[in-house]
Parts: sequence; C-alpha cells; structure tokens
Amino acid sequence: MDTHSTTRPALDLKPAAEQIRALLGPIEDRQLSGPTPCPDYAVRELLAHLVGLATAFRDAGRKDLGPTTDTAPDAALPVLGEDWREALPRLLDELVAAWHSPAAMEGMTRAGGVDLPGEVAGLVARNELVIHGWDLARSTGQDFRADEADLRSSEALLAPEEGGPGSSDIFGPPVPVAADAPFLDRVIALSGRRPDWRPGD
Repeated sequence: MDTHSTTRPALDLKPAAEQIRALLGPIEDRQLSGPTPCPDYAVRELLAHLVGLATAFRDAGRKDLGPTTDTAPDAALPVLGEDWREALPRLLDELVAAWHSPAAMEGMTRAGGVDLPGEVAGLVARNELVIHGWDLARSTGQDFRADEADLRSSEALLAPEEGGPGSSDIFGPPVPVAADAPFLDRVIALSGRRPDWRPGD
C-alpha cells in the first residue's frame, strides 16, 4: 500500500488578504479619485481591480471556469460598484477559502484568460494581493506590513531568471534600488514601482 500522498499543501492567502481588509476601513470617499502607483488607475479603479482579481482567482481556485476567469484584466477600465465596502471583504474571504483547499493547487486552471497550472495561479494570486495591497496602502497614506513569506513568494515570482522572463511580463521593468534596501522595497521595485512613490509624484 502506497502511503505517500501526492496532494500539494494548501496555499495560505489569509495574511495577504487580511492586510488588504485592514486597509479598507480607513479609506474615505474623497480618496477614491486620488492617484495610485498604477498610472491608469485612481484609487477607485484600483479597488475595482482588487474586486475583479479576487473574483477571478477565487473561481480559478475552485476550477469554476467561465467569464470571470476568461477576461483579461486590461480588457477594460474596471468600474467600482457602490457596495465595494461589503463586497470586497466577502470576496477576499472566499478567495482565501478557495485556495485553502489543496485541490486548488492540482491540475490546470485559468485566470485572466490564461491557462496556468494551479500551483502557479495560486502564487500569482498571492503576488497580486501583495503588490496591489502595497499600492492601496501607499495611495491612501497607510502603513503596509507584508508577511515575510508573502514577500519571499513575490520575490521568487518577480525576480528575472537568467535568460527567462521577469516582472516585466506581469507588471513593468524592475526599478533599481540599493542592495541594502528594506526587503519590502526590493520586492516592490521588482514589480516596476518606485518604493518611495507618494501621491502627487
């Protein structure tokens, strides 16, 4: 009898999701039109993007493929629903639950119209939460305290490999930073963002 299991361990998206949840309460309506590190997005579009990616990666984790997983994120400027304060926390909880199942990491799935191994899709979801969580914190004047395991996952995903793709395939070309910069700053720079970005830059 084979006692070895080939099931992959579940992916814990809770720390990254909880960081975003903590940022939502202090956001004031007047801040929704403010700038973000994403040139095409104001805060309202960034929040709408978070709604969309939470929905898409929730369904990718469930292998519930359809319109939510087939649409590319840049197909249209995302529109923020009036119920976002209730909808986004709920979607984040559902996203965490979907990837808490080891089955989410097995086989193939789809997100953003791209077919991916489940394991890769989960890591992309984790990275999206980390990077866009930082975007939201910086745009709304809040602190961002990323989990070290989440940062290491993003670093591995974004760091360019020798002769291979890097973060420019997901975000933008890496921004140079000092070798002794804080770990968070180095990861954010890999995503093509200036770690010292502030509204008004």
